[in-house]
Formats: sequence, structure tokens, C-alpha cells
Amino acid sequence: MSDKASCSGADVRSLHLEDDTAKNGEQQEETATYLNFEFSKSGALENQDEEKKEEKKDEEEKGEKKDEGKKEEKKEKKDEDKKEDKNDEEKKEEKQDEEKHDEEPQEKIMTFTIEKEVFGADRSTFVLHEDITQFAGMEEIGATVVAVYMRCLYDRLREANMCSMVGFIDPAQVSANAESLTDRSRIVASRLQKTDGEQIFMMPYNPGCHWVLHIVRAKRETVYFLDPLPGNRVVDEEGKNIVNNALKIYNSHIGRPGRKAPIWKTLPGTPKQPSSVECGYYVMRFMRDIIVDPSLEFEKKFAKGKEQAPYPQEAIDEVRNEWADLVCLHME
Repeated sequence: MSDKASCSGADVRSLHLEDDTAKNGEQQEETATYLNFEFSKSGALENQDEEKKEEKKDEEEKGEKKDEGKKEEKKEKKDEDKKEDKNDEEKKEEKQDEEKHDEEPQEKIMTFTIEKEVFGADRSTFVLHEDITQFAGMEEIGATVVAVYMRCLYDRLREANMCSMVGFIDPAQVSANAESLTDRSRIVASRLQKTDGEQIFMMPYNPGCHWVLHIVRAKRETVYFLDPLPGNRVVDEEGKNIVNNALKIYNSHIGRPGRKAPIWKTLPGTPKQPSSVECGYYVMRFMRDIIVDPSLEFEKKFAKGKEQAPYPQEAIDEVRNEWADLVCLHME
């Protein structure tokens, strides 16, 4: 019986051991399952953390890019502001230059009034700084310079009581591109109508980049042509038409039928200019040489076969000094 009992005790212990083993196995499985779950959970959490880190990193990168974009925008705006400031500064400088340019001519322009007796009507003109520098440098000169010298010659005529013998026609009103041909003819005719018959009219004329002198004797319907250039010179057709039409108007005014065509005489014996820029000075000297002779025998003086050498520089400088004296006197 005790054996049975002993046997039964061993069996019981064996059963307990098996139960413990089974329990331990179940616990191990449960533990493993739990651990696997925890590991899985932990992994998922880690993955979530990683994703969050990635998202945060992406957001930070986006933020950095956004900040860089803002910095770039600020830089571009700053550059644009600089450009605008620079443009404003340039515009300001340009405006100052324009104002300075506008002010300069006022200091360098001189209003010169030519009395009615000289050209038949009061005439105001402007002597520019450019006119003075060109004249001083023996460069090409314009109609203003020639007209001012004719004002100087008028004083000489008045002193010699020769105003009834010689008259002047304004070169600025009759030269090329001044007015229409018809208007220029009327201007010349208006001057001729005030003649007493024998009076001659001096008309410097510029057909384009060259000065010549026309001398009109209305009563005789004769026109003299003086050209400072050497060679066989011909009369400019436009200038010729201006004077011819003016003589027709004059004849109609005095009730004279007149010639079919006025007589044109070229006076080839005038001194000839040495280069291409002295024509204006030579025309002024021609007029001076004519009026210093009270007999007005310029036709003989400049007839064919006479000396055609250039004027000595002293003769040209005499004209220039007279012009400068009148301008300086006017400035005072």
C-alpha cells in the first residue's frame, strides 16, 4: 500500500512538474507574444518617430527654403531700390544738366537790335556764344554775323551821308530755307520800292554753305553778282529767281513795263578766298570796299582782268575788328 502511495506521490509530483512545465511554457509563449507585441509596438513607435522626424526635417527644410526665398526677395527688393535710387539720382543729375544747359544760353546770348533804317523794319536778333567763337576762330559764319556787320556799315554810310545811295537787304530773310521763294521776292521788292531810283541794294545771299553778294540796281534793272570762290562761277538759279521776281513786282509798283528779263553781270575781278571757309568774311569786305568809294564805281573796281589774289589777312582782320567793336559797344 505504501508502494502505491509512494507511487502515487511520484506520479503526483510528475503531474505537478508537467503542469508547471506546461504553465511555464504558456507563460513563456505569453511573454514572447507580449515581447513581440511590445517590440512591434516599439518598432511602430520608432517608425512613427522617424516619420515625424522626417516630416519635421522636411518642414524645417521648407522653412529654410522659405526663409531663403524671403531673403532672396529682400535682396532683390534691395537691389531694385538701389536701382531706383540710382535712376532717381541719374534723373536728378540729368535735370540739373538740363537746367544748367537752359541757364547757360541766357548768359551767352545777347539780344541785338538792328534799327528800321538798316533793313526797312526793326529787327531783333541774337548773337550767340557760338557766333562769337566761330567769328574769332575764322570759321564759317552765319546770317546773324553778316547782318550785324551790315549794321556796322550803316553807321559808316550815315557818317558819309550816303544812306540815300546804298541800302541793305537782310540776308537772313532771303537766303535758302528762310521763306518760300514768293515771300522772299516780296521782301526784296518791298526794299526796292523805297528806292529813289539810283540807289543800289546790297543783298548777301547764301544758297547753301556759301556766301555770295548780289547788288541790285532797280532803276536800270541790273543785278551784279560777286562770288569770292575762284573759277568761272554761275549765279544760283533760286537766288536769280528771287531777284527777278522782285524786279517784276517793283516795275508793277512804279507802273513800268520793264525788260523781258533783268540784266545780270558777273564781276569776276573780286579777290578770291584761299580756302573753303572765308566766303562770309570776303562778302563783308566786298561791301566795305564798295561803300568807302563815294562814286560807287565798284563795277570798274571788280571788272574782268583785275587782280584776283586773296585779300591780305590784315584786310579781313579790319572787318572782324569793326564787327567786334560794334558788338562790344552794344554789350556795354
